[in-house]
Amino acid sequence: MADIVKTDNCVNDIKSIIEQGRQAAYSSVNLLMIQTYWNIGKRIVEEEQKGDARAEYGKQLIDKIAVELRKDYGNGFGARYLRSFRQFYLTIPDYEIWKSRFPNLMWTHIFRCLRLENQNAIRWYLETSSKEMWSVRTLDRNISTQYYERHLQLPIEKDEEIATNKLEIIKNPVVAEFLGFKQDETYSENQLESAIITHLRDFIMEMGQGFAFMKRQQLIRTSAEDYFIDLVFYNVILKCYVLIDLKVGKVTHQDVGQMDMYVRMYDELKRTEGDNPTIGIVLCSETDEDIAKYSILNGNDQIFAAKYKLYLPTEEQLRTEIEKQKQIFYLQHPELKKDYEQD
Repeated sequence: MADIVKTDNCVNDIKSIIEQGRQAAYSSVNLLMIQTYWNIGKRIVEEEQKGDARAEYGKQLIDKIAVELRKDYGNGFGARYLRSFRQFYLTIPDYEIWKSRFPNLMWTHIFRCLRLENQNAIRWYLETSSKEMWSVRTLDRNISTQYYERHLQLPIEKDEEIATNKLEIIKNPVVAEFLGFKQDETYSENQLESAIITHLRDFIMEMGQGFAFMKRQQLIRTSAEDYFIDLVFYNVILKCYVLIDLKVGKVTHQDVGQMDMYVRMYDELKRTEGDNPTIGIVLCSETDEDIAKYSILNGNDQIFAAKYKLYLPTEEQLRTEIEKQKQIFYLQHPELKKDYEQD
């Protein structure tokens, strides 16, 4: 436990001691519980390897063990949980790697991830939850909105380019049901901006990795006129400013042209040494294939049109939407589609 900073208030000092002690105890218990479950999973796998290799044998073995354990330890060691312990071990077979790469997680994080079928998705959610220090609630929401599918399953040219590929960082579509608008509700861009500011933490989480909020209604002043950019972020992974212009309707050529101007102005007037070129996102309620194909979006690595949805769609609707947005992106960058198909 860390050294206690002594103040003039004895009661507050004692409260701090209690809270730190409780947190240390909770962390220790959580770590030991995770280690216990991992060891149980390992022992089950070792026992399976001694017997028949068929899946039916493994199922019968776990059911048999569960009957015995539930007598002494209750429902927390039923067949369902034993299968999750087994899967935990199979997903991360080296516990030292687990301790070094996946700190900050509770068993609830792990159990939620293990319900997924995709092993790559499980590992990714575990790593990202630990790195970003997601709460269980945040993790559950990101799984429900298919964060992994929208975030990493989009096409990239080479694996080593993941860290700098803009598709890896910026999610599309943005599922912004937390803003509180109803599906049939009429609202303005100012109301949309205010709702985003109110729920800024959730919005940044939904946008993607590495975003830090910088400014609302950023003033860009030239010798001729003043301009205001709705939202300005800095992305610490891409090392660049990200400008967002909010639109409540379908994206237009004028919207794209305006963002192109903002990006050029920001690069010239605001961008500093060491920053990569500014990215502009027109966040709209509907994207357009013609604009992606025939406007300045085509072949442009600095300007994107991203769609937002004000409600959480079904899993099938979201998959369909992801595919649609991928095709729109391919119209903007046809060379990436060719490279991806060749791979």
